Amino acid sequence: MLTKLALLIMRVGTGGLLVVWGLVRVVGGAGTGLAEKYYSGVGAQDTFQLAYGYAEIALGVLVILGLFRKYTLVGSAVILVGGAMPIWRHFIDPFGRYLFASPEEANILFFPSITVAGAALALIALREMDTLALDRLLGKKGQLNG
Repeated sequence: MLTKLALLIMRVGTGGLLVVWGLVRVVGGAGTGLAEKYYSGVGAQDTFQLAYGYAEIALGVLVILGLFRKYTLVGSAVILVGGAMPIWRHFIDPFGRYLFASPEEANILFFPSITVAGAALALIALREMDTLALDRLLGKKGQLNG
């Protein structure tokens, strides 16, 4: 039962993060600034941020519910692992003592991103054990396979 609960928590956590970041892009309007500051301006256009935000929200909801996991968990991992890669210095040097020009440039709040990336990959690896996912529950009744 602990495995089922842990996988449910990971799904809710990673999917919830996607929803929150999608809302930051759609409602908060902060996505452009973040893209410019941490991702060298890649995807900083307002139209892209809006579309990407809505896609993140939709994907996050599907991950939380556990629907179409064969595809949604991969999409989630691409976003969460891909988003963690450009901020790798914050994992190795969270206090900014070695890899940053000054300690103020480091952001210790990025450190948990490595855990989130690992959770996204674990959800893919353990998909068959996630029996509380909606596609699994509906699939038992022959209504949906995932």
